Amino acid sequence: MKSAASGHGHDHAHPHSLSATHDAILGNATDPVCGMTVPPESTHQSAFSGTTYRFCSSHCKAQFDTDPPRYVHPQASAASTDPGAEYTCPMHPEVRQIGPGNCPKCGMALEPVMPDLSAEDDTGEYRDFRRRFWFSLPLTLVVVVLAMAGHLLGNLSPALLSGVELVLSIPVVLWAGGPFFVRGAQSIRHRSPNMWTLISLGTGAAFLYSVVATLAPGLFPESFMAHGRIGVYFEAAAVIISLTLLGQMLELRARSQTSAAIKSLLGLAPKTARRIGADGSEEDIPLNHVHVGDLLRVRPGEKVPVDGVVVEGGSAVDESMLTGEPLPVSKRVADTVIGATLNTSGSLVIRSEKVGAQTMLAQIVQMVAQAQRSRAPMQRLADSVAGYFVLAVVTIAVASFFAWGLFGGEQGWVFGLISAVSVLIIACPCALGLATPMSIMVATGKAATQGILFRDAAAIEHLRRIDTLIVDKTGTLTEGRPAFERAIALQGMGEDEILRLAASLDQGSEHPLADAIVRAARERGMNLDRAEQFESASGIGVHGTVAGRRLALGNAALMAQEGVALDSTAELDALRHSGASVIHLARDGLLIGLLAISDPIKASTPEALANLRAAGLRVVMATGDGFTTARAVGQQLGIDEVYGEVKPADKLALVERLQREGHVVAMAGDGINDAPALAKADVGIAMGTGTDVAMNSAQLTLVKGDLRGIARARALSTATVRNMRQNLAFAFLYNALGIPIAAGVLYPAYGLVLSPMIAALAMSLSSVSVVGNALRLRSAETGPQSS
Repeated sequence: MKSAASGHGHDHAHPHSLSATHDAILGNATDPVCGMTVPPESTHQSAFSGTTYRFCSSHCKAQFDTDPPRYVHPQASAASTDPGAEYTCPMHPEVRQIGPGNCPKCGMALEPVMPDLSAEDDTGEYRDFRRRFWFSLPLTLVVVVLAMAGHLLGNLSPALLSGVELVLSIPVVLWAGGPFFVRGAQSIRHRSPNMWTLISLGTGAAFLYSVVATLAPGLFPESFMAHGRIGVYFEAAAVIISLTLLGQMLELRARSQTSAAIKSLLGLAPKTARRIGADGSEEDIPLNHVHVGDLLRVRPGEKVPVDGVVVEGGSAVDESMLTGEPLPVSKRVADTVIGATLNTSGSLVIRSEKVGAQTMLAQIVQMVAQAQRSRAPMQRLADSVAGYFVLAVVTIAVASFFAWGLFGGEQGWVFGLISAVSVLIIACPCALGLATPMSIMVATGKAATQGILFRDAAAIEHLRRIDTLIVDKTGTLTEGRPAFERAIALQGMGEDEILRLAASLDQGSEHPLADAIVRAARERGMNLDRAEQFESASGIGVHGTVAGRRLALGNAALMAQEGVALDSTAELDALRHSGASVIHLARDGLLIGLLAISDPIKASTPEALANLRAAGLRVVMATGDGFTTARAVGQQLGIDEVYGEVKPADKLALVERLQREGHVVAMAGDGINDAPALAKADVGIAMGTGTDVAMNSAQLTLVKGDLRGIARARALSTATVRNMRQNLAFAFLYNALGIPIAAGVLYPAYGLVLSPMIAALAMSLSSVSVVGNALRLRSAETGPQSS
């Protein structure tokens, strides 16, 4: 067998991996993950494609083991994760660029549009802030101690004390806080005031004032003197920097959890595929090397690598990870298979039809990512307010400084500086900007784990407002595939015997109705006889010999062709009235039984409709089936408003009429004929078991095709909007209370003033609180899960 690397020239080899192979002979090796030199005695090793790789640490080894081709074939890996090269802002999803950077509007670090499964949860920005925080923390603590109790140290003169604080604060403010000043400058250059504008102005003002007070104390009046020196605020600037770093670390860690849903989906895909060459040889290749038309072998216990069609073999495939179907689905020649599903029993040879971004799994991932990055209508309010809010805060800070300086007595300018810095710090609108994006990201991630895919944030907001639901019948209310209902025995035969004989004859047929009969017999554990002289009469039925007797199974046309007399019975009329397909079974020219095949109502449908009605929704059924069948299904499900024999244009007209009447309409369907109505509805809901056209026209897709997902999605919509409002209210209320206190409004009456350090702590905790509140959506109650 060829190795995974064989057949690919050196142009695909990682320079690190080549040197690892070469250096392994000489002694030292190069870590293929980080590029560090690894001594031969290193115990961290992994083998891949016949080559042993050594690593500098267990961490690098673990990274390599998750996806060896990423480091052995970096070009191929880069090609397979192209979307990851595009970055966007979590607060402003319209900002896109290739490669990492900072958002020009808010200064936040850009995130990959598509999370990389092999990437660490600890992002580069998180590690950078963590390094800066732990560097600044001891220096900040020393500066705070000196500021609070330095005057008690008799061996330090006041001037020397200020000098020591200056020396200790310089690396904290200028290096550890460097990214904040860069972002603040960018916000001014782009004329987009944001939280970093306020932080850089506040800390910068406190630090520069203290530097001047230390180096040129003679410039200040005597009223600024305290404990033998001009009051300095190095500790305030240092503490603000350290607390902001801590807040950013907590926020980044919390935000990383929102991509867990996408990563869990990405983790379903196998890393390799077993390709069958033109000469019959087989080799394991990286998944991104599979092309449309390749023949792939899927052995028992392996995952199907890509979407394709079975060309050889038979097996049962577990599709529960994508569709929620609990039982393995039988797959035979000409059946389609979905990438990332699990082959449970026999060996299959499939022909790949959809690879890369075209597979169902990739499309699901894209839909989740697109929804997480979309802007909710409610977010427009926060966006429009934030810019004016920052300008208002700067105005308040300046007014507070001069008000205290002019009317605050001897220490007025000192209090004015403290108040201005506190206002700038506590008013940072980070919590405001994060309020809706975090809720959307968590909600779409939670929905995806339940088989509910929102196309955009607007769908989440609108779904809770729907009051009317139009549902298609076939594939939406019903299974969309034939199922055996019952047998009617004639001529003294037993019902089980009728089913057994029909199934014995139908074993050789590929017709969906035949499959329903054979499946029902096998589920009942019946022993089937072998059919001989089997022939299929195209479109009307089959005939052959079973146990020496001639059987014919089909519709009335086949019976007429066989010369079998048919008599109408009450039971036959009742079956037809219910919408079932009736198949006749004749033996030796005599009718001996009838078999009813119907499209059964999904087991989940009655419960789903009950939940929707309990939520106050009006349910309307519109189907292309005949009136008799439509009314029968409507009666079974308690749907009073039923429309039958409707065309696509009729469904569209129904949606438009209900909207003109003032209703907020959702449309649920699975077929191409539903696409116009799905697109026109306020919220289009597609069954994931239906057509691609339907899913592309809808704003919401139920991967499992389970209508109970609508009730769950609606409950999640309500919880998400409530969560966003809580976040927005919290952010506005926090600033409304914090700014006046920081400005010193309460000082004349209550002696209450807010120090910049407390303001920095409150600002950081407010952002973390908003993210934490959004993460509560992961445990939001959305109703019972489908089995």
